[in-house]
Amino acid sequence: MKDYYQILCVSKNATQEEIKKAFRKLAHQHHPDKDGGNEAKFKELNEAYQVLGNPKKRAQYDQFGTTFGEAGASGGGAGFSGFSGFDFNNFRTQGSNANFADFDLGDIFSDMFGFGGSRRRKRQGVRGADIQADLELDFGKVFTGSRETMRLRKEVVCSHCHGRGAEPGSRVTECPRCKGTGQVRITRQTFLGNFSQVSPCPECGGEGKKISRPCTRCSGTGRVVDEERIVVEIPAGVRDGETIKVEGKGEAGVRGAASGDLYLNIHIKPSSYFERQRDDVLTAVNISFTRAALGGEVRVKTYDGAVKLKIPAGTQSGKIFKLSEKGIPHLGGRGRGDQLVKVNVIVPRHLSRRERALLKELENEGGETANVDKDKGFWNFF
Repeated sequence: MKDYYQILCVSKNATQEEIKKAFRKLAHQHHPDKDGGNEAKFKELNEAYQVLGNPKKRAQYDQFGTTFGEAGASGGGAGFSGFSGFDFNNFRTQGSNANFADFDLGDIFSDMFGFGGSRRRKRQGVRGADIQADLELDFGKVFTGSRETMRLRKEVVCSHCHGRGAEPGSRVTECPRCKGTGQVRITRQTFLGNFSQVSPCPECGGEGKKISRPCTRCSGTGRVVDEERIVVEIPAGVRDGETIKVEGKGEAGVRGAASGDLYLNIHIKPSSYFERQRDDVLTAVNISFTRAALGGEVRVKTYDGAVKLKIPAGTQSGKIFKLSEKGIPHLGGRGRGDQLVKVNVIVPRHLSRRERALLKELENEGGETANVDKDKGFWNFF
C-alpha cells in the first residue's frame, strides 16, 4: 500500500496547510518541464495530494488506506470485521471440497470488495490528468489584476477527430454487449458464495460504443500532444506563492472525457519601491533634517500617482505615516490595504562654510553644552 504521507514527506499529524506547502515544493522540484524533472514522481505526488489535500478523502484514507474509494462504494466499507476470527486453515478441513491452490485470495477480495478496481478502471474515456505550471507576474499587477496568455505543451483534444477517437466518416455504434451503458454485471462463484459485480464492459472498454475505424492521427484516443494557448484571469490582490486552479485546462481526457485542471503557481517579482506587508505596502521617503524639525510637505509616489504628505514639525527619523486605501486590493473582497510611508531624515555629510557657520551659531545660541533632547532627537533650541 502506498504511503501518501511518506510520498509528500509529511507526518500523519501534518496540517492541511503543511501538506499543501510540501506538495507545492516537491511538485515544483519534480515537474517534468524542469531540468532534472521526474514525470513518474510528479504523477505520484499529484496522486498523493489529490487524497491528502482533501480533508474528507484524507479521513477515508487514514481509515481504509489507498483502497478507501472502493471500500466505501462496495458496501464492504465497514472493513473486514465480518471475517474477524475466520480461520482459513480450518475452513479447508471442515468438509469443503475447495482447493486453495486454485484460488488467488487477492483476486477474490478484489472482486468482492472492489479493491484494485481503480486499476481496472484505467481504460479509455478516463478524465485527463491535472497539471501544474509556474507564472511570474510584475509587482504592479497585484494592484489591478491581469489577463495572462500562456502556451503549454500537453495532451490536447485531437483536431482531426475532435476528440471522438474515430476517423471522420467512420461509424460509431452502440456496443452490443453492454447496450451503450459501458458496464456489465458479472457473477462469480467463490468458496464464500456467489457474488455479483458491476465492471467496465470488456468489449468497449467502458465507452458504451464501438468505432469501426480509429482516428489515424490520435490512434483512437481522441487526444494528441501539442501546444495550447491558454488565457488566464489573475485577480487583483493575488499573493506570491499562491496557487490558482483553472478548471478544465489540464490534459484532455480520452475520447471526449472531461479534461483535468491546471494549477498555476504564482510568483510575484519584487518591486524596487514597494514592499508588501499582506495587503499594505511599505515605502520610504527621504527628507532633510531641517524639514523634519520645522515641518512641511513632501511628495510621495503611490500606485495611483503622487500625493502630498504633510510632515509635522519635530518628525523623527523612522516615523511611519499611513495613506489610507492606497495599498493592494483585498483578494475576493472590497476595499484596499494602506500605504505606509517611512520617513528617513537625512543629515548632510558635507557642509559649506556658510552652513557650518550658521549651524555653529545655532549651537552657541542653544548653550555650550548643546544638550540633545532625547524625546525629539534634535538640538533643544528647535
